[in-house]
Amino acid sequence: MKHLIIGTAGHVDHGKTALVKAMTGVDTDRLKEEKERGISIELGFTYLNLPGGRRAGIVDVPGHERFIKNMLAGAGGFDLVLLVIAADEGVMPQTREHMDIIQLLQVNKGIVVLTKCDLVDDEWLDLVKEDVSDFLQETVLADAPVVTVSAVTKKGISELLELIGQAMEEFVPKAGQGRPRLPVDRVFTITGFGTVVTGTLLSGVIKVGEMVEVQPEGLSARVRTIQVHGEKVEVAEAGRRVAVNLAGLEAEQIGRGSVVAGPGVLKPSQRLDVRLLLLKSAVKPLKNRARVRFYLGTRETLGRVVLLDREELEPGSTVYAQIILEEQTVPAKGDRFVIRSYSPMRTIGGGTVIDPAPKRKHKRFREDVLDALATREKGDPAEIVKLYLDANSNMHLPAEVAAGTGLQEKEVMEAAAVLAEEKEVKQISGDGKQYFVSTAVYTSWLEDIKALVISYHRQFPLRDGYPKEEIRSRKFQQLSAKVFQLVLLEMEKEEVLQVLPKVVAVHDFAPGPDQQQKKQIQQIGRIMSESAFLPPSWAELSNTIGLGEAKGAELLQYLVRTGEMVKVTDDLYFKREVLLEAISKVAAYLSEHGEITVGELRDLLKTSRKYALPLLEYFDREKLTKRVGDTRLPGKALDNR
Repeated sequence: MKHLIIGTAGHVDHGKTALVKAMTGVDTDRLKEEKERGISIELGFTYLNLPGGRRAGIVDVPGHERFIKNMLAGAGGFDLVLLVIAADEGVMPQTREHMDIIQLLQVNKGIVVLTKCDLVDDEWLDLVKEDVSDFLQETVLADAPVVTVSAVTKKGISELLELIGQAMEEFVPKAGQGRPRLPVDRVFTITGFGTVVTGTLLSGVIKVGEMVEVQPEGLSARVRTIQVHGEKVEVAEAGRRVAVNLAGLEAEQIGRGSVVAGPGVLKPSQRLDVRLLLLKSAVKPLKNRARVRFYLGTRETLGRVVLLDREELEPGSTVYAQIILEEQTVPAKGDRFVIRSYSPMRTIGGGTVIDPAPKRKHKRFREDVLDALATREKGDPAEIVKLYLDANSNMHLPAEVAAGTGLQEKEVMEAAAVLAEEKEVKQISGDGKQYFVSTAVYTSWLEDIKALVISYHRQFPLRDGYPKEEIRSRKFQQLSAKVFQLVLLEMEKEEVLQVLPKVVAVHDFAPGPDQQQKKQIQQIGRIMSESAFLPPSWAELSNTIGLGEAKGAELLQYLVRTGEMVKVTDDLYFKREVLLEAISKVAAYLSEHGEITVGELRDLLKTSRKYALPLLEYFDREKLTKRVGDTRLPGKALDNR
């Protein structure tokens, strides 16, 4: 079903609100001050019933220059604009500024409505029509139909409604597919229901009961109820005026300029890459780093314009630029925006978002930067996806790439498949998900990891490998532990690495001592064999053969890991063969005598109590013996030998 959003535009007191009332019977001025002053200050909302049961939403905007920011908050969702010009005054300053905004936002469908025609004669009306025609030349409304009306006498209203009906027939509706996005233009509280936000749903669908995010605040909420034109619905589709009741949030937490979206769909940003147009009507060039007022969706913030290839932008010219904002906004690729001068406040330009969240500030006067922006702006999906993945050193889900590029997920998947065939992109699967990473990025990761691990093997030849978490925290903090494991397993498939439970080694690596360490191990073996059941402590042994503390600890870990040495207590180790001999002697003794004491073990092994007691405690832990009082009986493990 088609859903049309109609917006008004025009100078203050040219009859926009009266026109809406004449069409719908609804006065959209709801504030006391609006009633008292007779002008619109805030956005007004209603709907229009058309023949055939069709219904269009209407957004009535204020015309006074002081309230241009409110007009901008509503204009972003227009499908059809009614440019309202009073016949008794003709084109006025805010007519021009509103038309500039319509042009910048590319609201390409419109009807020019000459109001108050009951106040002028036919000759004057013809002059006004001619003036309006000249004014609209070279604008998006150059070919728009013109209708003369009177809200008082209702003359021309039926003709206007007929033109709106024709526009709806010709209108191509917004796609219901894609990511839900609702810029908030109004927030209020209803007793018993809680917080309600309204806006024009730009894309996707919103359903009752689903979870949504509110950005840039980073809040989560559940959709309790939805209304469209005052009627409850279960699902709201793109292109409709929507009121959403959000459970779990207070009205004070949200404001005009917030965006309701699907979880993980949009990310707030304070830096945007754009194509910027400075209007011909701008009174002076725009200098690099000029401070401006920035309007996107329903949000207003301040920022500075960084011109990437010049020092100043002449009126009527376009340029690639980066806008650095003072507060976060929630942009998407392809969004239209408007800028106004900081002081005095005048609409001076606008353009299109190319990259909603560039990773870094760009260096100016760089051809590679400008070429990359041109690709982001005009390239085909494969070029855009490749550029995005090359610039973002991470593993990306299709939804993340879609959010970062402005493409649909289906387009991302198709582009990634083409790029994978061309060896430009790696596709890595795991946990039921498909990840993408630039082949160039993946190759650099592989080379970095391999170099790190080889260096580690040289430094620690006795260890199984480099601890995985240490590599990740050192070089790949942008990857979660789970995703990093998928990357390592992919490298193992390519026979570059071997991935163990806690460490990583190069594919053909086997831990082992170098020549010097082999001699030291032989020396240790002789000493431990000769010492038998009276072994020196490891510290004493290390000093005897000239091992430093670090190298001694490294060698000890290797000997324990390979089983050549067995740890009995913290600083008491036995050579494996010696310990096996002790176990054999104890087994024979217990077989003959049935039990053994510390003193008897001491005499049996010709050792001292210093060694006999920890040995028996070790045998207890290994279930070779079982302590009963001051004696040991045969344990389960000894029975199974």
